[in-house]
Amino acid sequence: MSEATNKILKTELIYQHKFKNLEQLKYELEKYIYWYNNDRIHGSLGYLSPLEYKKLNMTS
Repeated sequence: MSEATNKILKTELIYQHKFKNLEQLKYELEKYIYWYNNDRIHGSLGYLSPLEYKKLNMTS
């Protein structure tokens, strides 16, 4: 599972940007992780974001 997550991270973030310094990389990584957990839909979660999926399953 971690290998798949690393591949997605590299494909969607690392290979798409050139970072000027470590601070910029950290900033972009924080934004990416927020987006990944709150906005990005996941097919394995019924095309919901992890946050939407969690909310839906906590109330059911």
